[in-house]
Amino acid sequence: MNNEFQNLKEQCLGCTKCELCGKRHNVVFGTGNENAKIMFVGEGPGEQEDLQGEPFVGKSGQLLDKYLSLIDLDRKENIYIANIVKCRPPMNRDPKPEEQDICIEYLRQQVKLIKPRIIVCLGRIAAQKLISPDFRVTTQHGEFTEKGGILFMGTFHPSALLRQESNKPLALSDFQALRNKIREEELL
Repeated sequence: MNNEFQNLKEQCLGCTKCELCGKRHNVVFGTGNENAKIMFVGEGPGEQEDLQGEPFVGKSGQLLDKYLSLIDLDRKENIYIANIVKCRPPMNRDPKPEEQDICIEYLRQQVKLIKPRIIVCLGRIAAQKLISPDFRVTTQHGEFTEKGGILFMGTFHPSALLRQESNKPLALSDFQALRNKIREEELL
């Protein structure tokens, strides 16, 4: 881990800027390859993530890992995974806009240091924060948008897929589109 990245992580681990810090077990900073060309961003940690200190480790993480493996991506090798907020919102509620605004600077710094070429937003909250405030996952999933030299794509959050399994084929097509874009851009 380079010094800048380690310093950022240490700052984040000690953060007390919003009320989410009061009930957390762990700050969930992120995981993966710090030189990855592909980054995945979710909304915030759930219960298992809070307990283990790593993003997407519960049932939704297992589903995400299955989709990743289908397109030759691996969280330990060639991607980086983070969240908009780094602490678990109570009862897994959506992060409040003010919590997102406080925490987004950590994500911005992660992006600046990692320098991904593609960011995949997992779910509505991440897509609306990073792509467009009016982003609609149900109609815009799988579409690529370029911002500041980075390609962004929104897709269904894995936990939403566990609740609404009929969307799994749509998510799979998004991941296939991602694989095609990675090949087109010669990122791996």
